[in-house]
Amino acid sequence: MTKILLVEDIPDNVTLVRRALSARGYEIIHAPDAETGLSLALEHIPDLILLDLGLPDYDGQTLAGWLRAEPVLDATPIVAVTAWPEETAKTMVESYGFAGYICKPIIDIGEFLSRVDSFLKAK
Repeated sequence: MTKILLVEDIPDNVTLVRRALSARGYEIIHAPDAETGLSLALEHIPDLILLDLGLPDYDGQTLAGWLRAEPVLDATPIVAVTAWPEETAKTMVESYGFAGYICKPIIDIGEFLSRVDSFLKAK
């Protein structure tokens, strides 16, 4: 089963993403902060990491750096999921080794699922 790590601190966003991706057959692993995200990523070696950029302990860019420093996660795509302006998100993608980004709020579930599928296929 395809494993997706969701690093997100807003419960409503977690519920939405978990429901959408679980219905698609993906196993969802959730971390509410960066430290837990790093620990769970190393424990489970997910196929994809969906990473909020605004976390309560460390920002998403810091966590992305930690994840990229781990050889076992080298092939794992990291996707920024953010409410930041699109231009800022594009800059983060280029600067921190993200595979891409998904803008919040997630309104179109079909589009969200399509984007997630595309990042998994590109792996």
